[in-house]
Amino acid sequence: MTELANVFLKHGYDVTMVLVEEPLKLSDSGTTVIEHIAASNPSISFHVLPSIHAQDFAASGKHPFLLMLELLHYYNEQFEAFLRAIDRKSLHSIVLDMFCIDATDVCMNLGVPVYTFFAGSASCLSALTQLPTLIAGRQTGLKELGDTPLNFVGIPPMPASHLIKELLEHPEDEMCKAMMNIWKRNTETMGVLLNTFESLESRAVQSLRGPLCVPERILPPIYCVGPLVGKGAKDEEKLKEIAIGFERSGQRFLWSVRMPAGSDSPEKILGRAP
Repeated sequence: MTELANVFLKHGYDVTMVLVEEPLKLSDSGTTVIEHIAASNPSISFHVLPSIHAQDFAASGKHPFLLMLELLHYYNEQFEAFLRAIDRKSLHSIVLDMFCIDATDVCMNLGVPVYTFFAGSASCLSALTQLPTLIAGRQTGLKELGDTPLNFVGIPPMPASHLIKELLEHPEDEMCKAMMNIWKRNTETMGVLLNTFESLESRAVQSLRGPLCVPERILPPIYCVGPLVGKGAKDEEKLKEIAIGFERSGQRFLWSVRMPAGSDSPEKILGRAP
């Protein structure tokens, strides 16, 4: 989201990122995640919503993902109060993170143009958007299909087993229903910003713009705003894990890596001599 905010700044827009309080510390120094993000992006304004007294989530026994969605829902009142305090002439539009689905209702109630930012690929969103149609009418989940290919519009078939495991469960499973609802609501805003560029995923992008992706409704406009990438991690361990994963896949690949200044060569990361 900060990378997207920086793109808006380059186009001359003022940007305010609205965040909820982060209960975890980033390090032993006491620096919070929010403080770290703000310090790294001085051109962006940040507003942290007032903390709320929510129920004891830890004792609920729910999946952490469901607890996160529930917590975000509780912040709707504070979010609406913040938006009402802004001069309407200064508020151009809202761009929501793909998990802040309940905030869509706040924006629509206030008449503020609202868009979704989907940080994944067009192919991923296309598959997830079509998934409810594939599941509709099934008495069981997709787990029983094993490696049977699932056919999607605009993207190559993929084995059912390659889906997120929660999406393989029974359609009435709480996690499965929550995830399905997220992807549905992601495409109920005035438009979806995708972290991709059209020449990379032209078929997937066109599938989202066409009538066959979700036959029962028309999807909003799709805007390719990527690629948005981070500034690179200081720790090279993650880069090494990715390299090993690529190598073990057994597939030929072209890997473009922006190496941090003063870092080792790609060959050394792979444990090979240059």
